[in-house]
Amino acid sequence: MLAGPKLAGPKLAGAALLCLGLAGCASPDEVTGALASPSPMRAAAVANAPSPRPAAPARAAAPATASTHPEMTPQALARAEANFDRCIASLEPMARAQGVSPAGFRRYTAGLKPDMGIMDKLQTQPEFTRTTGDYVTMLVSETRITRGREAMAQNAAVFEAVGRTYGVDPYVVAAIWGIETNYGSARGSYPVLQATGTLACVGRRQPYFRDEFVAALRILDKGDIPETHLRGSWAGAFGLTQFMPTAFQRDAVDFDGDGHRNVVDSVADAMGSTAAKLKRGGWVAGRSWGYEVDLPRGFDYLLADKKLKKPMREWWALGVRRPDGRAMPGGDEMAFLLLPAGAKGPAFLMTDNFKAILSYNPADAYALAIGHLADRIRGGGPFVQPWPEDARALSRLERTELQQRLASRGYDVGTHDGALGQKTRAAVREYQVSAGLVPDGLASDEVLASLRGRDGT
Repeated sequence: MLAGPKLAGPKLAGAALLCLGLAGCASPDEVTGALASPSPMRAAAVANAPSPRPAAPARAAAPATASTHPEMTPQALARAEANFDRCIASLEPMARAQGVSPAGFRRYTAGLKPDMGIMDKLQTQPEFTRTTGDYVTMLVSETRITRGREAMAQNAAVFEAVGRTYGVDPYVVAAIWGIETNYGSARGSYPVLQATGTLACVGRRQPYFRDEFVAALRILDKGDIPETHLRGSWAGAFGLTQFMPTAFQRDAVDFDGDGHRNVVDSVADAMGSTAAKLKRGGWVAGRSWGYEVDLPRGFDYLLADKKLKKPMREWWALGVRRPDGRAMPGGDEMAFLLLPAGAKGPAFLMTDNFKAILSYNPADAYALAIGHLADRIRGGGPFVQPWPEDARALSRLERTELQQRLASRGYDVGTHDGALGQKTRAAVREYQVSAGLVPDGLASDEVLASLRGRDGT
């Protein structure tokens, strides 16, 4: 295989990114605006074209709240900490069944202690208060674009080989590197074995992290990555493109041919492994991730539905065009319409390759940032349609309030937890139709204000 040249040059200064493995990542429901809806609302959707409206008054975001999970109480945490050694020892049969040697298990778990500070991060859930536009604009910065071009130039042979081997767009692979760790400068410093071991025996996600802990043991026991180099986020993601240990076991490849799958120290292994993951996620060679489009007047906004894929020729027949007269892709290529900021923001036709990016991180805003950064590194320009200047992400308390108000009116929103799942988004759209609002499905200030007004509060 290809010998992997190492990234040279100065490190890029900047803030840590939002998504390092599981740490701080928004769920897809918190950032997406593409919703499913029943067909009886279609006529109302066409009639309600977007119109300018004054900015809603700003309200302070609600603070994040601590978990009330029984495994997260002070008493439960103290018991788990006291029982840590016994818990780790109890995982040896599971580890041995998955190929960890007895000597390796003893070596890497000897003296292992929990990092109880991780519980503070697990217990206080970060509030996602950025709009999709803010998120994408923050991540697709001119500095990150420039640095991406430099990184690809310095590792041109690696990216050429990755594209040839997997049929994945190398610019998308580079964009993942840039957004996950700022091209290697923001990887995290937590020992992965300690982090996953702590979470495997303490707190509310123990079953999930037991698999991650055993996978981390397998990495060390096989010798793919030295223990002192296996560091990452508090949740256990590591390497240039932030693999969780189980994802590493599933997708990592020895792309530089040195006998080790080292996504920490080898650019070739990290980029090859990232491309392999995207290919497994369904990447189709020769296609874009998606296209910015303009929508015609009187457009039926109920067509903005992830489940509603149409051939490009049908979108064309509906009056959908690319900005500035750019050519539409092939007529048989399937795509769905995404409105990440509602009817007032940019619109996109997304291909199956967008869903392949979502296999890396299932948040629409993340996948949109990856695709856009890839295009900008390639030499493309910014989006033509600006993001709405008056947009504000609702706080979790406001989202919960919105769900409660919708439920009181008979809409099925699912659990009233502030997470905007499919049921809530469908309910928002149904309410928008009934209230004479544009049914773009966006849980916005406008929708919440309308509900409050109708409830007289």
